[in-house]
Amino acid sequence: MSEPAKSPTILVIDDDAEIRYSLSRVLSSHGYQIVEAPNGEQGVALVKKGPHPDLVFLDVRMTGMGGIEALQHIRSANPRQLVILMTAFGTAQTAIEAMKYGAFDYVMKPFDPAKVLALAQNALKAHADLRAVGDYKPTINADDYREGIVGSSPVMQDVFKIIGQVTASDVTVMITGESGTGKELVARGIWKHSHRATKPFIAVNCAAIPDNLIESELFGHEKGSFTGATVQRIGKFELCDGGTIFLDEIGDMALATQTKILRVLQQGEIQRVGGTETIKVDVRILAATNKDLEEMVKAKTFREDLYYRLNVVRIRMPPLRERGEDIPQIVDFCLQNLVKQKKTRVSKVSPEAMAVLVRHRWPGNVRELENVIYRSAVIAQGDAILVKDLPAEIRGEPAPGEPGAVPSAASALTLASALDFVFDQLKTGDEPVLKRVERELVTRALAADGGDAAKAAKRLGLTKTEVQKLAKQP
Repeated sequence: MSEPAKSPTILVIDDDAEIRYSLSRVLSSHGYQIVEAPNGEQGVALVKKGPHPDLVFLDVRMTGMGGIEALQHIRSANPRQLVILMTAFGTAQTAIEAMKYGAFDYVMKPFDPAKVLALAQNALKAHADLRAVGDYKPTINADDYREGIVGSSPVMQDVFKIIGQVTASDVTVMITGESGTGKELVARGIWKHSHRATKPFIAVNCAAIPDNLIESELFGHEKGSFTGATVQRIGKFELCDGGTIFLDEIGDMALATQTKILRVLQQGEIQRVGGTETIKVDVRILAATNKDLEEMVKAKTFREDLYYRLNVVRIRMPPLRERGEDIPQIVDFCLQNLVKQKKTRVSKVSPEAMAVLVRHRWPGNVRELENVIYRSAVIAQGDAILVKDLPAEIRGEPAPGEPGAVPSAASALTLASALDFVFDQLKTGDEPVLKRVERELVTRALAADGGDAAKAAKRLGLTKTEVQKLAKQP
């Protein structure tokens, strides 16, 4: 027969005997094993001596060694040690220092027994989840992706092939795709592998420069050519001579500037604003946009002749929702780079958290995913990102303080992503739409609840048996 599971051990460190007694009584009544220490010095010694407790409740203000100092010693002895600080003074400084030095949370005195128990249970569950992650095997080595373009999906393999094909020549390339898909990374990849790699690469965001300044930015200006032009300025095209210029968001460029870009493409020459001298430049142009240039040409807001000169070869960057299989690789790439830059110690993602990330729609694409990973790695209290560390909107829950809640039938999704999925399903497949949507909702609810069919059933208003049955459907 296997031995019964050992109850978690909780160390209570407080110089007030009454507090130790009341807290120990509440926790022991729910099966936890309690160890007490009357001051910070003894508490730290117990942690260092081992075995390490599963959880520590630590008072902030004690005679001798204070709670914040004790917290630092405890975390130094065992970086994974879960610590909950106790304080009667809920100041901003206490909260900031508690989280700065690695506390799981802090609780106010006098205690609400129910809240203390809930906090202990949450901390111990997080501890168990971190241990369950175990040996995490990254899907990639970030050093193999020097260009920063990550993915092995078929659509990304097509992108890589086209990049390879256009690097050997100076052909003009138009890179299209939604915001955040990595268009500039593609442009940099083309430049790095071209014969111009030893010359400058300059990226210009056309949408970020006012119309009255963009010509000066691109082509330079002569002294006195306009108010404020106190000195001659060399523009991006001259600075980039022999290299590659990347015109991002070119669909936002004014028609007058489009005309001058066309001249560069046709004749390889520019004139500074206010100048008369014709300057020859040898620059390869790569352009990008998230707009529909074909429609803009029809509406005469984008020059047709420039469109055809730019659109010699087109590379379409797919949105992240079309290549969900690449998400684990992108996550690993982000974490490895954050660790290398010493911005985090987090190097893992729990399977449950990864399932939530893979199922999210990512309207902000790779840029949004990178921001979520950075934020979650900062928030994470161990060496792995858990579901609880992900932003509420990614988990499919209303953000703290947000009025209302996601309807129960879609609680494993954001409402927007749920509707997007339904409308996508209307366009494809022979299977009845509601059947596909029902199955997807069950899959996502199970992922959000760590595979717990009972919790998922409660979210969806179904029975546990119904959830299990739907989850097994092909």
